[in-house]
Amino acid sequence: MSEPFGVRLRTQMERRGPLCVGIDPSPALLTAWGLDDSPAGLERFSFTVAEAVADVAAAVKPQSAFFERWGSRGVAVLERLIPALREAGALVVLDAKRGDIASTMAGYAEAYLEQGSPMAVDAMTVSPYLGFGSLAGTIATAHANDAGLFVLARTSNPEAALLQETVADQIFEGVAAANEGAAGLGSVGVVVGATLDKVGHPLDRLGGPVLSPGLGAQGASAAAVARLFSGVRHAVLPSVSRAVLGDPTRIRSLTERYRDECVRHLRG
Repeated sequence: MSEPFGVRLRTQMERRGPLCVGIDPSPALLTAWGLDDSPAGLERFSFTVAEAVADVAAAVKPQSAFFERWGSRGVAVLERLIPALREAGALVVLDAKRGDIASTMAGYAEAYLEQGSPMAVDAMTVSPYLGFGSLAGTIATAHANDAGLFVLARTSNPEAALLQETVADQIFEGVAAANEGAAGLGSVGVVVGATLDKVGHPLDRLGGPVLSPGLGAQGASAAAVARLFSGVRHAVLPSVSRAVLGDPTRIRSLTERYRDECVRHLRG
C-alpha cells in the first residue's frame, strides 16, 4: 500500500459511492439461506456475499465474532476471505472492536494491521474504553502500515448512551489529534451509530472518516444519515448488513440500491 487508508477510502467513496457492506454470517442468516451452521456454511455464505459486493461497495466489513466462534476453522475462512475481498478491489474493515493495553494491544495491531500478516486488513474497529492513550501504539502501527482505525465513540445500542455521552468528547479530541497533519481525510475515524437522534458532539474538526452502522434493518435511512451528519457528509461511510444479506439472489441489487441512495443524499 502506497497511500494512507484515509486517502484510499476517500478515493473509493468517490468512485463507488459511500457504502460499507457487512459480512455477518450469523446462525440465523445461515439458516435463512438453507446452509448448515458450520464452517462450510460460513464459507459459502461469506464468499457468496464477497462475490456480490466486493466490486460495488467502497468497503466490506466482516464481523470477526462470527468467524471466531468456529475456532481455527472459522478463522481460516476469514484468512482466505480478507485477501479475496482486497483482490476484488474492496477495502476491508474488520469489525473486531479490540481494546487492551501495552503488548496485548500490540499483538492485535500486528495481527490485523501489519503488512505481511496473513489477516492484514485495511482498517479495524477498536475500543477506547481502557483510556484513549491505550490506543497510541495501535495508531502508530496503523500509520506505519498505511492502515486505518475506527474508534468506538457513539454507538446506537440504548445501554451505551449514559457511558458514551460522558467520554465522547475525549474520544473525538483524541481522534482529531491522531489525524493532525494528515493530507486529505485522516486514517483514524470514529464509529457513530446511524440510528442516533443526534450526535451531540462536534465532528467538524475530526479530520477522519465516520463509520455509521445501522442502515436498513436497524431503522436508519440514507436521508436520516445525511441529516445526522449534515456538517461532515463527505466523510461518512454508512454501513448496511442484514437489509442486503437476507436473500442471496438479491445481495448485489440491494447493495446497489442502498449505494445509490447514499450517493443521492450524502452528495446532494
